[in-house]
Amino acid sequence: MANHNLSRLTEDVKREISAALPEIKDRHVSGEIVSISRVEITSDLSYCKVYVSVLGDEGKTMQAVKALEKAAGFLVRRINARIKMRKMPKLIFLPDNSQEYYEKISRILDSLPELSDEKEGSE
Repeated sequence: MANHNLSRLTEDVKREISAALPEIKDRHVSGEIVSISRVEITSDLSYCKVYVSVLGDEGKTMQAVKALEKAAGFLVRRINARIKMRKMPKLIFLPDNSQEYYEKISRILDSLPELSDEKEGSE
C-alpha cells in the first residue's frame, strides 16, 4: 500500500513542478523547451530526484538544471501549498540524458546486419 501512495505522490510532484515551469523567470527555463522526464522520491520522503531534459544540446540541460536549483525554494513552496505531505523532500535536480542513450542504442542497432537477410541467403 505504501508503494501505491508513493507512486501517486511522485506523479503529483512531477505534475506540480511541470506546471510551475512557466512561472520561473530564469531565461534558461523560460526561453527553452524544458520538461520533467521523471521524478523519484525516497521512501522516507527525504529526497526527491527530478530529472530534467531540454530540447537541444547537453549544455542547455545543465544550464536549466542550475536555474532550477536556484528556483528550488519557489518550487518547494508551490508543491507544499498544493500537496499535503508529512515531510517535504529536498529537491535534487539532475540532467536526464536518456534521449542520448536511446539515440546511441538506435545507432548501434542500425549498424547491425539484419538477421532476416542472413536467413534468406542461407536457405
